[in-house]
Amino acid sequence: EEEFKWLLQEEVHAVLKQLQDILKEASRRFALPASGSEGAVKQENFVLSTSGTDQVKSVLTLQGDALCQADVNLKMPRSNQLLHFAFREDKQWKLQQIQDARNHVNQAIYLLMNRDVNYHFKTGSEVLKLMDAVMLQLSRARNRLTTPATLTLPEIASSGLTRMFTPALPPDVLVNFYINLNKLCLTVYQLHVLQPSTTKNFKPAGGSVLHNPGAMFEFGNQRYEVSHVHKVECVVPWLNDALVFFTVSLQLCQQLKDKISVFSSYWNYKPY
Repeated sequence: EEEFKWLLQEEVHAVLKQLQDILKEASRRFALPASGSEGAVKQENFVLSTSGTDQVKSVLTLQGDALCQADVNLKMPRSNQLLHFAFREDKQWKLQQIQDARNHVNQAIYLLMNRDVNYHFKTGSEVLKLMDAVMLQLSRARNRLTTPATLTLPEIASSGLTRMFTPALPPDVLVNFYINLNKLCLTVYQLHVLQPSTTKNFKPAGGSVLHNPGAMFEFGNQRYEVSHVHKVECVVPWLNDALVFFTVSLQLCQQLKDKISVFSSYWNYKPY
C-alpha cells in the first residue's frame, strides 16, 4: 500500500510532467503562435516531384497549417504540352488535417495541466481515466495525419481548391492536396469526357484517398473517366517529429496504466 501511495503521489506526477514536456514539443512543431505572441509563422518551401519522370513538379509553401503558395507544372502525356498554374495571390488553402491534429495535442496538454503537481490522486482508476482521455486525444491526433480523407471525384471537382488557381485549372484536370503520415502529397488527375455512346458501362467510383485510372464520375451533367493519375510527395520533417512524439507519449501513458493495473489486480485478489 505504501508503494501504491508513492506511485500515486510521486511517480504519476513525474510521468505527467514528462508527457507535458513531450507534447509541448509536439505542439511547437506545428509552429503556430499560441496567441500571436511569437509573431508570424515561418514559411517553408517543399519541392514535390517523382524521380525518373517529370510529368508533375510542384513547389509548395507551407506556413503552419496553410498552403500559402502552390506552383504546379504538368506535362500532358499525349501532347507533351506544359501546363503551369499557381495559387492566386489572395488565396491560401487550409490543411484541415494539420489543424485538427494540433487541436487534439493541445486538448491532451490541457487535460494534463488540469492535474498540476499539487493535485492529489486518490485512486488508481482516477489515473487510468486521465490516461485514457489523454490517449484518446493522441490517437485522434495521430489518425488525422495517418489517414487522409476519402473523397469521391465529384467532391474533389467541387472543392474550393479547384478555384484557387491562376490561370484557372482546365476542365479536364483535378488536383488534391493532403497529408499522409509525414508527407505532403499532391495528386493530379487528368480526365477525358465520356461520349454518350460509351456510357452504357458507366459505374461511378466511390470515395477513395487515391483514385486509379479508369475511375468514372459524373459532374455538372457531364460524365468523365480518369485517364492519368500523377502523385507527388515530399517529407515534412516536423510532421515526422510530431508522429514520433505521439508514439512516445502513447507508450508512456500505457506504461503508467500497466503499473496501476498491476496494483489493482493485486488488491482484487486479496484472499481476505
